[in-house]
Amino acid sequence: MLAEYAAFSRLVSGLSADEWQTPSRCATWSTADVAAHVVGQLTDVVSLRLDGLGLPEVTSRQVAERRGKAPKELAEELESSVEIASTLGASFDDQSWNAPPPGSTVSTLGFGLEALWFDTYIHADDIRAAAGRTSVPGDGTLPSLSHISQVLSDQGYAPSELALDDMRPFAISGGGGQTITGAPFAFILATTGRGDLDAFGLGDDPNIYR
Repeated sequence: MLAEYAAFSRLVSGLSADEWQTPSRCATWSTADVAAHVVGQLTDVVSLRLDGLGLPEVTSRQVAERRGKAPKELAEELESSVEIASTLGASFDDQSWNAPPPGSTVSTLGFGLEALWFDTYIHADDIRAAAGRTSVPGDGTLPSLSHISQVLSDQGYAPSELALDDMRPFAISGGGGQTITGAPFAFILATTGRGDLDAFGLGDDPNIYR
């Protein structure tokens, strides 16, 4: 997860002025807004500003607080927050990992951190797509699939087995039923409203943001 943030910082700091203002596939957001959300979210977490984290009004506030900042400024803020996150992470034991974070609505600290990793991973691809760069699937694929499987289960999606190429399996809603196969990164894009659901034979429009 910390390596994901380091890669995100490098991506952001390397954007040109034109790329920084390019509209992204996230409705109404430019690449600068996408970066501001990712950076602001981690800053909120390490500052224990957890109330409403992930809600539209909070993500909007994260973006608004950083509007007008340059790529280098956001990269520097992210690097500072990552240093704090690294120190905090070293203090987590199994009990804290499996307990709800104070002041947060997520089920466990582990789920919350996995959600942060996923969010950073998919938003990095949003920025690359807006800038006309190719996708770079990496270590964030596995936690993203884990997160998506859990969210679809929480939404009551039909019991399914996720058996994507070269990935460990995940059960959705307890498993059984349809076996879903195919390319992992394409599945991540499809179930977040960014790709083709038909390629996976999925019904009922599974989308973790619905």
